[in-house]
Amino acid sequence: MPKGEDIIADSTVSPEKKKQTILSGMQPTGSLHIGNLEGALLNWVRLQDDYWMYCCIVDWHALTADFEDTRQMKSRVFEMAVDFLSAGLDPDKCAIFVQSEVKEHAELHLIFSMLITVPTLTRLPTYQDKKDKLDSYGFLGYPVLQAADICVYNAHKVPVGKDQEKHVWLANDLAKRFNRIYRKTLVEPEALLTPIPLILGSDNRKMSKSFNNHIPIEFTEKETEKRLKTFYTDPKKIRKGDPGTPEGCPIYLMHEIYTPEAVKEIAPPCRTGELGCVDCKMKLSANLNGKLQPIRDRRVELIKQPDFVWDVLSSGAERARQRAQNVMEKVNSAMKFDYRKKKKK
Repeated sequence: MPKGEDIIADSTVSPEKKKQTILSGMQPTGSLHIGNLEGALLNWVRLQDDYWMYCCIVDWHALTADFEDTRQMKSRVFEMAVDFLSAGLDPDKCAIFVQSEVKEHAELHLIFSMLITVPTLTRLPTYQDKKDKLDSYGFLGYPVLQAADICVYNAHKVPVGKDQEKHVWLANDLAKRFNRIYRKTLVEPEALLTPIPLILGSDNRKMSKSFNNHIPIEFTEKETEKRLKTFYTDPKKIRKGDPGTPEGCPIYLMHEIYTPEAVKEIAPPCRTGELGCVDCKMKLSANLNGKLQPIRDRRVELIKQPDFVWDVLSSGAERARQRAQNVMEKVNSAMKFDYRKKKKK
């Protein structure tokens, strides 16, 4: 397995293509849903051939809301790793690992926490949105740890949607501050803006586990069909024959992803009333289940091989540590913290 951008002997990678490093992460919430799949995971799968990829399951970040009960963390990490692999992330092309198994994240987080003011953190939208529910230092410092996650690998890019660009801005700013105060050591990361398809849940809000409006990847075909039947559609289209407005309908938005000819096959008969909402949902169910079937099949097989999944995470953590330790050696050298290192004559 390739162990990082400085190791290029493995025949499965093309060193000419992999010029830059990417870091991406997700909080371990258990099995993923199709919003996660289409919004992030499949993009990571596409990028792994062109970048040195580090895909992190960020369990420390999850503590901001779940610090009181960590009993489910192991199973959530496992399920997320299974979904990563099922969707097509290849451990021969990218390092898949758990954040807490690479302690250098915390080390750089501590250093970064000295370079930023409390008022700066309290002005960030992520803090403002949840400050009435979460008030720990860990929550306040969440963006600083996120910046350390990125910079500890000297990542050049972070794939995000436009709405998450500010997260990468802070990492860029902290890297700049470090380089200015000490010496140029850290890559100043940039957002790799990627189009994120809009997938709404059954209640017409953003698909989310917290809203219970989602479609988990692990669902069976019948469960998927049953969940789709509950989805909100055009409130003016009460019965078949009523003209509908596809734009903005959660079902049609998913048709645009899972039905190749949606513009021709779905939109016109919806507008005329020829296509009823029940039939429309059944067409989507068939197409969605067809797209998910290979992923679900791989998922079933991986669930039966827990040792393999944990070995992937262990190997990924080892590769991530090698990279992170190399970066931290440079960080400590820049800060004159390499006390035992002998000066060259």
